Amino acid sequence: MKAFFQSCKSQHVSVIKSFCEKYLKGRYDLKVIDIYQQPLTAQNEQVIALPLLIKSFPLPKKRLIGNMSDTAKVLKGLGLQDVAGIVEN
Repeated sequence: MKAFFQSCKSQHVSVIKSFCEKYLKGRYDLKVIDIYQQPLTAQNEQVIALPLLIKSFPLPKKRLIGNMSDTAKVLKGLGLQDVAGIVEN
């Protein structure tokens, strides 16, 4: 997964790292990318809004934009609701 932020000191970075450790421990590779430090990477991924989380594997590729503090929405958006036993209504 790749997480794009305006600053690697952003509170969103700690939220997504905590999320990964809690729900994906040992099963993820997270690259935190500061768009000001790596603008070409952001351009290649066609980043248009921040914060952005991109899950490339397993397919299908998923992109989440915005507040990632709602765990249920993040899990559902990434197609990982089964990880936490979340049942869709």
